[in-house]
Amino acid sequence: MIEDKNVLEKKIEALSALSASELKAESGARNVFAAFKQMLNEGTIRAAEKIDGTWRANTWVKKGILLGMKLGSMQENTIQFRGYYDWTFIDKDTYPLKRFTKDDGVRLVPGGSSVRDGAWLAPSVVMMPPAYVNVGAYVDAGTMIDSHALVGSCAQIGRNVHLSAAVQIGGVLEPIGAVPVVVEDDVMIGGNCGIYEGTIVSTRAVIGTGVILNASTPVYDIVNECIIRKTPDSPLIIPEGAVVVAGSRKVKGDFAAENGLSIYTPMIIKYRDEKTDSATALESALR
Repeated sequence: MIEDKNVLEKKIEALSALSASELKAESGARNVFAAFKQMLNEGTIRAAEKIDGTWRANTWVKKGILLGMKLGSMQENTIQFRGYYDWTFIDKDTYPLKRFTKDDGVRLVPGGSSVRDGAWLAPSVVMMPPAYVNVGAYVDAGTMIDSHALVGSCAQIGRNVHLSAAVQIGGVLEPIGAVPVVVEDDVMIGGNCGIYEGTIVSTRAVIGTGVILNASTPVYDIVNECIIRKTPDSPLIIPEGAVVVAGSRKVKGDFAAENGLSIYTPMIIKYRDEKTDSATALESALR
């Protein structure tokens, strides 16, 4: 088993350059991928990391995840649930369901949740049913993934985050160099929110119910009287401690004015204070 990250990175880069047919002729390719996926499952490698204050994609890790797709063959899997019924799914054999034991420290409440192999869930993470975590995702300690929530491929979720019911955290596996969605420590995300297209939600931010954040939607900071946007050099970044709610703004043009039309826009209405902290306090007993 390969234990050196630098050696593994070089092997992944070399294998990723091969076609699917060329990979089949590489006898050691599956062993390299197995070592790679083990490190993903252990959380020792990540699809993105914060380096010198800036989140950066680890392109070789994303290449390794895609390598698993090329190496894999479609396989039918059947799981019997306590003898009552069979559950069948069809996927690449390189990405089966991730299996947990009590020693992993993850609380996976029964009722239809699943985690794809190659994702890392730290001890004390809680998943309420049904929820899904995709390959390459990293979910840190103390985080709650509530019912009907999705953590997409390569998404990076920090410590003590609450993903409320029906939250959708988009994944960014391609393009290779793109930073995936990042939710930093101590963030509260309300129900039915969607965070997409490489958006970064900074530490202690609060995202109100129903807010949608993506690369094309500007965020209006009422407190600081400025507009926050994605730029060619930077993704959309929600500032630390910002409280974001769903709002609207008028659409320009005579037709829009005549018909009273407005368009959805997220707004920062305040920054966290003691009242916000009290309202969003996490209950440790639940974890």
